[in-house]
Amino acid sequence: MQSPKEPQASNTWRLQRRVLPQHTDHAGVMWHGTYLAWLEEARVEALAAAGLAYADLSAAGYELPVVRLALDYRQALLHGESIQLESWVLPRRGLKLPWQSRFVKPDGRVAAEASVELVLVKFDGGGGGVGSERRLLRQWPEALAAAVERLQRGPA
Repeated sequence: MQSPKEPQASNTWRLQRRVLPQHTDHAGVMWHGTYLAWLEEARVEALAAAGLAYADLSAAGYELPVVRLALDYRQALLHGESIQLESWVLPRRGLKLPWQSRFVKPDGRVAAEASVELVLVKFDGGGGGVGSERRLLRQWPEALAAAVERLQRGPA
């Protein structure tokens, strides 16, 4: 089994971003909340590329909330830097769908590494808002399970 920190090139999803002024603090260092936003963007884009738009998932009454997050900072990301966010999906562990990600600078140095675990929740009634009943799903719908398999294989 491959190490979570060392993905195969073929199963890695990539998202290119540039650190803009709105992503930084007064010193020009990327704000911690930006890491979280980019991690979510990478997951949503990868899921769409695997054939399941998150908007369609939500419209069907499903959500994939984060239940665990770990983020290890190695180097500061600075205003103006171009960053490649590399993400890959590990096999499901029970109810949890684990993702690994790393923020890579153009010279190949890893600036940060993240581990995120998601679960699948179904909203019954109420459109997902107040009064909706939420169920944690142990069995994933066929279309979502197939999309997760495509995510694990990567974009190649």
